[in-house]
Amino acid sequence: MAKTFNDKEFAATTGVQDFKFRNVGPAPDGFPSVYAKDEYSREVFAPSYGERRAAFIEHVLANPGVDTIKGVFYELIRLEQNRGPIHQPLLFAALDYINSRLDCADFVLSAMLRIQYQFIDSELLCDAFRTEVRQTILDFKYWPDEPGIDSMCYWTENHHLIFSTCEMLAGQLFPDEVFTNSGMSGREKTARGKKRVEKWLELRFKTGISEWLSNVYFDEDLPPLLNLLDFSEDREIARRARMLIDLMCFDMAANSYRGLFSCTHGRTYTREKLNPHRESTTDTAKLLFGLGSFANQDNMSAVMFALSPNYRLPEVIFSIAADGEREEWVNRQRVSIKFSEAARWGYGKLDLESAMGLLSFGGYCDPRTFNHMILMLDEFNWWENKFFLEFTPFRRSMQIGSKFGLSTLIAWLLRKDMSRNNMDECNIYTFRTPDYMLSTAQDYRKGYGGDQHHIWQATLDGEAVCFTTHPGGYGMQAPNAYWHGNGFMPRAIQHRNVAVILYKTPRTPNIVLEQTLAFTHAFFPAQRFDRVTEKNGWLFGKKNNGYIAICSGNGYRWQDEGEYENLEIIAEGRNNAWLVEMGRKTQYGSFDDFVTRVAGAKCAINGLRVNYESPSVGHIVAGWSGPMRVDGKTVATRDYRRYDNPACQTEFASDKVVISYKGQSLTLAF
Repeated sequence: MAKTFNDKEFAATTGVQDFKFRNVGPAPDGFPSVYAKDEYSREVFAPSYGERRAAFIEHVLANPGVDTIKGVFYELIRLEQNRGPIHQPLLFAALDYINSRLDCADFVLSAMLRIQYQFIDSELLCDAFRTEVRQTILDFKYWPDEPGIDSMCYWTENHHLIFSTCEMLAGQLFPDEVFTNSGMSGREKTARGKKRVEKWLELRFKTGISEWLSNVYFDEDLPPLLNLLDFSEDREIARRARMLIDLMCFDMAANSYRGLFSCTHGRTYTREKLNPHRESTTDTAKLLFGLGSFANQDNMSAVMFALSPNYRLPEVIFSIAADGEREEWVNRQRVSIKFSEAARWGYGKLDLESAMGLLSFGGYCDPRTFNHMILMLDEFNWWENKFFLEFTPFRRSMQIGSKFGLSTLIAWLLRKDMSRNNMDECNIYTFRTPDYMLSTAQDYRKGYGGDQHHIWQATLDGEAVCFTTHPGGYGMQAPNAYWHGNGFMPRAIQHRNVAVILYKTPRTPNIVLEQTLAFTHAFFPAQRFDRVTEKNGWLFGKKNNGYIAICSGNGYRWQDEGEYENLEIIAEGRNNAWLVEMGRKTQYGSFDDFVTRVAGAKCAINGLRVNYESPSVGHIVAGWSGPMRVDGKTVATRDYRRYDNPACQTEFASDKVVISYKGQSLTLAF
C-alpha cells in the first residue's frame, strides 16, 4: 500500500491502483505479456451486445491483468471461456491479500465468490485453490464488529455494499458451516448481510448514489449488484439489484459524452480527471453502449457484466447513451440525503446502525454525525485503524467531549474544514450536444473544504477537457492533492452551455490541509485541442466541431515548467471568478466567429460578482451570494427531481421510475 495511506490522512482512501499484490509468482508459459491497446470509439462500434461482448472477451484474453488488485478479474474471463492458461499464482496471491485483511480485500473477495458460485468446477483450477478459496471465505472478517484489528475500509458507500453482499452470499454458500472469525453460522451471516443490503438498495433507488456519477466507484458498486442478481436465492433482492444496475447505467447514459463518463463526480482521481478515455468505467461503457475504449485499466464491472447470465442492458438505456446526434440533452437530477433529515431515512438514533449508515454518506466530522463517529471509534476500536490514526492523539478529549456536548460544538465551529468527506445532497446539471458536454454540481457546499469531489467539467473529446480546482496541495492524496483534491470548494452554477465558478478561500488556519494555497487553476491541455487562441483575457480552444472559452477575473498565466507545462493555467489570489462558455460549429459557424463574439461580449468581473452578456444565453448576473439570474430569471440550483430529462421525469424519493425514449420504455417499481 502507498506510504501516504499508511502514514497520513484520516478517512481518505487512495486509488486502488496503489494497492499491489505481493509475491505473485511468474505467469505460466503462453500467458499474455504484452498489452494490446484498444482504440477509443466515438461512435457505436457494434450494434449488438453479443458482438460487443465477444470483442471485450477477446481483448481480455489477449492481455495480462493490470498490476493492481483488480488484475485478478481477467482470470474470471479465462475461466468462463475455458481458455487457459490462467495465472494460478495470481489467484493464490488474491487469497493471500484477502487473508491479510488489507484495504479493498472486499473487492477481491467479490471475484472469489463469483468463482465459487460459477466456476469452482473448472478444469483450469487446481484442487489446492478450491480448498483454499473455501477456507478464505469462511475465515474472513465481514463487518467491523467482528474480532480482529485491521485497516480495511468498511464504511464508504461502495464498501458498505460490497462487505454486506459478500457476507450475505458467503453465508448462503455455506449455511451450516461455522464462520471462524465470528463464530456465526452461514445462515446467521446471510441474515446480517441481507438486512444491510436491503437498506442500501432501498435508499439508493429512492435517493441515488451519494458518490454521485463516480467514474471510479460506479465500477465498484456494480460488481456486488451483479453478484446479487446472479446468485441471491432471495429473488426480491435479485430483482431490486437489477433495478439498481439499470438506474446506474441510466446515470451513465444521461451524463456521458460519446462513451466518456466525464461529468461532475462525487469522487474521482487524477488519472480519471485528466484522461477520460482511460477512466475506470470506459470498458463498461464500450461493452454496454459500444462507445469508449477497453482501456485495460482498473475495471471490474465490465468483467462482471460479461460473465452475468442474467443481466442485459435495456434497449431504452442503450438508445440514450448511443444518441450522440441529439441537438441538446439537458439532465437535472438530485442525489443523496441531507444529514438534517437523517431520521427520515432511518438513521435518527445515536447507535451503530445509524452511525454506519451515515458514514456511508461521508458523515465523519459533520456536526450532526461527529458523535456517531466517536461511537464507532470506541465500539470497533478504530483508534487503531490506519484510516483514523489522526484521531488517536485526541481520543480522551473526544470521548469526554461527546459526553458533555462539546464535540458537536467543536465540529460545528470547524465544519468547513473538518467535514470534507460529506457526500450529502447534490443537484446535478448536465448539458450535452453532439460536440461537447458541460456538467456541474450546482451550488454544492460552497466554501467548504472538499476531498475527492469533482465539481464541474467541460468535455470535447477523450482528451480535450477543462475544469478548475482550488488545489488541496501538491500531492496525490486527497484532500492534499493537486488535481483531485480540493482545498475549498467553489460556488459553481451552470445554465445550459455557460458556467460561473467562484472561489472564496479562507485565510483562517485549518486542521486537515498541510497548507492553504493562494491560487486556483484550470486544466486546459493546449496540445490536445485542434486550435488554441487568446483574446481580451479569454482563452479559447477548438476540438473537432466543439468550442470552449474560459476566463479568470484575476487573469491567468500558463504553467511553463514541469509535468503540466502548457496543460494548466494558474490564477493567483484566494478569491477568484472563472467563467466558461461552450459553443459549436452549427451555432456559431467558424471557430473565429466564436472567438470574436465571446471576446467582444460585455463582461465585468468585480471580485466575486460576474456580469456577462453571453452571446448564446443572454445577460448573466451571479455572485457569491444570491441567485444566478439569466435575463432576470433565477436559475434553479436546488430541490431538483430525482430525474428530469427528455427520457425521465421522476420526483425525488419516488419508489417508481419510468424511462421512455424513441418509442422504447422501462418501468422500475421498487
